[in-house]
Amino acid sequence: MSIKEMIREHPDVQGDENESLLEAVKHAMYCAAICNSCADACAAEEMDMKRCIRLCLDCADVCTMAYRVASRRTDENRQLIRSALAVCIEACQTCEEECRSHDHAHCQRCAQMCRETADDCRNALAALNDEVHADGERSTFEHGAA
Repeated sequence: MSIKEMIREHPDVQGDENESLLEAVKHAMYCAAICNSCADACAAEEMDMKRCIRLCLDCADVCTMAYRVASRRTDENRQLIRSALAVCIEACQTCEEECRSHDHAHCQRCAQMCRETADDCRNALAALNDEVHADGERSTFEHGAA
């Protein structure tokens, strides 16, 4: 089952899906799982991985929040989705930076997933901001900067 298809089938979407948002939702789901797994693998390492574990768990929680909020399409709250994407970008960037500093394969994989997720969230945020500007709403978030 595809989360993208699930969102597309929502009665309130009806062909008005935002492809970049669908991609961000999908990758945030994967990122939450990979960060969670990386934190567990870090706990098994001989060296002190306390900071990496903390950042991976924080990122997993934020990604979970972001994909959950962004996948709800009934009476869509674009401002909250934009806020969730901005926080997800920040958490992914922080986690990526930490994981990238370790040579462990699990950390390198986690860093890559965080980078891809942050990029997807930036693209989705830009698309949502474009929609907001087209609708005449005031934008609080511009392309990942809060």
